[in-house]
Amino acid sequence: MESKKTYNVLFLCTGNSARSILAEAAVSRWGAGRFRGFSAGSQPKGTVHPLTLKLLSNLNYDIKGFRSKSWDEFAGPGAEPLDFVFTVCDNAAGEACPAWPGQPMTAHWGVEDPAAFVGPDDQGLKLFKRVYLELEARIKVFTSLRLEGLDKLSLQNRLRDIGRMRAEAVQGAAS
Repeated sequence: MESKKTYNVLFLCTGNSARSILAEAAVSRWGAGRFRGFSAGSQPKGTVHPLTLKLLSNLNYDIKGFRSKSWDEFAGPGAEPLDFVFTVCDNAAGEACPAWPGQPMTAHWGVEDPAAFVGPDDQGLKLFKRVYLELEARIKVFTSLRLEGLDKLSLQNRLRDIGRMRAEAVQGAAS
C-alpha cells in the first residue's frame, strides 16, 4: 500500500528564472498531489524569464505563482522540510549549498540554459520547450518511482541515473 505522504521537491539553478521554474511546474503537474514542486536560485535574477512564462502559459499552466527567489527561503528558520533537492545547472551544482531542512536526497539533473539564448523569440521559445521536455521526461520517470519500495542507496542511484539520461533516452523512458 502506497503512503499518503506528499514529497517536497526543490529545483535549484543560479538565476531561478528558467530551468528551475520549468522543473517546479512539471513536478507539480506530473506529481499529481504526491509531489510538491519548488524552485530557487543561489543568485536569483528577481524576475522569471518572459519566455519561461510564455511557454508555461502555452502549456496551460497557471503562471501567477511563479517567481524568482533565493534558496535562503528554503534553508532558513521555519522552512519546510525537503525530501529531494535537484540542481539543474552546473553552476548551482558546484556551489556550496545551505543545510536543507529534512536531510533531503540530492542529485544533479543538468540541462542547457535556455535563458542564455540570444536571437529571435520564436527560436528561443523552441529551445525553452526542448529544455522543458527534457526536464518533464526526467520528472515523469522520477514521479513514477515507487519510493517506499527503495532503500536509500538504491533511490540515490536511481536519482543520479535519471540525471545522467540524455534528452532522447529520457523521453523514451517516460513514454
